[in-house]
Amino acid sequence: MFEQAFASANLPSAVGMIVDRDGVRYSKALGVTAVEDGTPVTEDTPFQIASMTKALATVAALQQVEAGRLSLDGPIGDILPELADAQVLTGFDSAGQPQTRSAARPITLRHLLTHTAGFGYFFIHPELLQYFAAVGMPEPGSMAGIRTPLLYDPGDKWEYSVSIDWAGLAVEAVTGSRLGDYMSEHLFAPLGMTGTGFHDSLPAGAAQVHVHDESGALKVQPMFLGGGEYHNAGGGLIGTAPDYARFVRMVLNGGELEGQRVLSQATIAEMSSNQIGSIRAGYMGSAMPHLAPPFDGFPGQHTGWTLGFLTNPEPGPNGRSAGSLNWAGIFNSYYWIDPAKGLGGVFMSQLSPFGDPGALACFGALERMAYA
Repeated sequence: MFEQAFASANLPSAVGMIVDRDGVRYSKALGVTAVEDGTPVTEDTPFQIASMTKALATVAALQQVEAGRLSLDGPIGDILPELADAQVLTGFDSAGQPQTRSAARPITLRHLLTHTAGFGYFFIHPELLQYFAAVGMPEPGSMAGIRTPLLYDPGDKWEYSVSIDWAGLAVEAVTGSRLGDYMSEHLFAPLGMTGTGFHDSLPAGAAQVHVHDESGALKVQPMFLGGGEYHNAGGGLIGTAPDYARFVRMVLNGGELEGQRVLSQATIAEMSSNQIGSIRAGYMGSAMPHLAPPFDGFPGQHTGWTLGFLTNPEPGPNGRSAGSLNWAGIFNSYYWIDPAKGLGGVFMSQLSPFGDPGALACFGALERMAYA
C-alpha cells in the first residue's frame, strides 16, 4: 500500500516507519536523495526535519521544568529579558511604520510551548511580512527573524509561530549550553538518536529539497534551515526516520525507552493533554503559498494543542484514536503518536511546498497500514 502510494505521488524520496512500544513494525525507504544523481534513499538517510524539531526542543524545555530551572507559568521575561516588555502590533502609520502597545500580560513558557504567546511566522502572517518590509528583512538564521512584535495578547489565540525558538533560547539561558549540545547529551544520546543534530550545512548524503517545475517534473531546489546565529529550536534539526521513531516510542512508553528515562510519566501525561482549553489549534493561513499554502490537517475537528503536539479530539480518518498527537515539517515530513493504541508512525520526505497531496497520500497509506 505504501509503495503504491509513493509510485503515484511524484515525490523524490520517502521513508516510512510504523512503530509500537516494543519496536519497529514496518520500515521502507523509497526514491532518491536527488533526482540529478539518483542516489537511493536508505532508512538512515538524513533529512531536514524542520518543525518536527519543535517536539524535541519542547522535551528539552520540560526537562528544565522538572529540574526546577524553568517554570511553565512564571514570566519568561525573568529568563529572557528581551521578552519582559513584549509589544503587540496594532497596525502601521501613514508612513508604513509599525505601531505597538504593551502586552496585556507577561509571556510564559506555557504560552511559548503552546503557540499562544502572540508570536507568528512571516510566511504565514502577512502582518509580519509588512513589518519586515518596514524594518528590513532579516538574514536567514538571524535573531532578527524572531525579534518581532506580538500579533495578539499572550493566551488569547493559537497561531503557529517562532515561540519554540524562544523556548530553546530559554533552555540555553538556564543550562549555559548551546541547545544542540544540551539536547545531544540529555535527549539524543539517552534515546540512541545517533543521526540527529544541528548542522551548519547539509551533511553529505542527506536528502535534497525538491520542487515541481512547470511540467510537474521534480528538480532540486536548494533550501537549508540550519546554520545562522542560534540553534533554531523551531526547525533547525537534521535527523533520520529511525531516530525520530525512537522519540515516538519514548512518548508511547511514558518518557522512557529501553531503560533510559528522559521525562517523568507525569510530564509526558501533561505533554499529551490539551493545554489551550476551548481555543482551536492547527489551522495555518499563508502569506507565502509557494512555500506553505493554507493548511488544516483536521478540518471540521476542534483540534487542540498539548505541550508540543497537535491533538485530535475525535478519531482520525485513517485510524488513529481520539487524543492522538501529531505534527509535521515544512518539507513534507509528518508523524503521529497514538498513546491509546500504542502505535505511531514517521514519514520523511523533502519536497516544497508544504501540504503536498502526494506526500499526504503516502502518509495516509502508512497510517492505514498501521491499523489494518
